[in-house]
Order: sequence, then structure tokens, then C-alpha cells
Amino acid sequence: MGRVEYWNDPGAPPPNTLTPAAGVLAVNPAGALLLQRRRDTGQWAIPIGKQELGETPTQCAVRETREETGVTVGITELLGIYSDPGHIVYYTSDGECRQEFEIIFLGRPFSGEPRANEEASDARWCAPHHLDALDIHPTQRRQLAHYLTKRYPHFD
Repeated sequence: MGRVEYWNDPGAPPPNTLTPAAGVLAVNPAGALLLQRRRDTGQWAIPIGKQELGETPTQCAVRETREETGVTVGITELLGIYSDPGHIVYYTSDGECRQEFEIIFLGRPFSGEPRANEEASDARWCAPHHLDALDIHPTQRRQLAHYLTKRYPHFD
């Protein structure tokens, strides 16, 4: 599934859905952050995905992190709720065009090792000082910056 992200872009298509998504910014004991490289954009990102019927946002975030990275995490606190109308995600395969609605938690790993899978071409622990070298969408950089500057919980 192809994906194009827009942020404060007047040329972005108008959204046609608002879909809750949740993810975990997991931090290991050494202070490294768990990131995945998305197959649909090639960019590095916090593991996140669409909430399913019958699950809570925390259950969604833990499930998505395990599915996308192979790491089982526990939630420790809330980083923020991000619902910026200027952040539009367009799925080229079906025309779905979402306005951002993301709940990002902080967490710690319990088991598993980062690995690639059908959604992520890579997953790894990344030291904060290596983030500048990675291709990360500006909205994800904003969330990472909120964590690194201890500006949470953040509500957009």
C-alpha cells in the first residue's frame, strides 16, 4: 500500500476519514529508541497503527509495536495525542485520505529483538544522537523532540 504524507501543505488532498491510531515510543535501558523503517514510505518512524474494534488505545499500541518490530513492550506513560488537521496521510492504493489522529505512549521493552517484516523493512534501537542521520517525517521528528526535551504529555 503506497502512502504519501503531507504536513501544512496547501496542495494536500482533503481528508475523507479520521481514524484513531496508537503507537509506542519504546526506550531501552541504554536510552535508545525503538524505530521501524516503513516499507510504504521508506522513512523511519515510531511503530504505530490503526486501532481495531474491541481494543483500547494501549492494546492497539502494544499490538502494533509487536507486529511492526518484533518487540513486546509495556506502557509507562503518555507522550501525547496528535490530531493536527494539517497532517494528512493519503493512501494511493484505495484513495483513503486521513487526518492525523495518533495517541503515542512511552514504553519499555519486555522481550523480543527488532526485526524486519511485511510492514517494516528494518527495525532497530537508535541512540538519540543518531536521529539526525535518519530520514524521518517532520511530524515524527516533532514527537521524538517532545520526548527528548521532556515536553509531554503533549496535546495537539
